[in-house]
Amino acid sequence: MDCVFCKIRDKIIPKEFTYEDEDIMVFPDIRPVAPLHLLIVPKKHIVDFFDIKNAALWDKLRIVIQNMIKEQKIQDKGYRTVVNGGGAQIINHLHIHLMGKIGQKLKM
Repeated sequence: MDCVFCKIRDKIIPKEFTYEDEDIMVFPDIRPVAPLHLLIVPKKHIVDFFDIKNAALWDKLRIVIQNMIKEQKIQDKGYRTVVNGGGAQIINHLHIHLMGKIGQKLKM
C-alpha cells in the first residue's frame, strides 16, 4: 500500500504525534493553512467519509477532536474542522483537519 498515513501509522515515516491511541493518531499538517493545523486520522485505512461503517470509531473521532480543541485552548479563538472527500482529498485515507486561531495570520 502506498498510503502516507498508513506509513506514518506503521512507523515507516517518522512523525511526532500530538495524540495517539490504538485507533487514532493526531499530528501537525506539514503544510499548515492556520496557526494551528492538526490532522486527526483513524489508524484503520478508510478511504472516504462515506466508508465509515463503525459508529464507535466516528464517536471516538468526535471525542478526540473535542479534546484537541480543549487541549489547544482554541474554543474561543476560532476553529474549523474539515473533512475532504469524494475525490477532493489529496491523500485517500480519511482524515479530519482541525485548524485553529482562524483569522490570525500564519507565521512562517
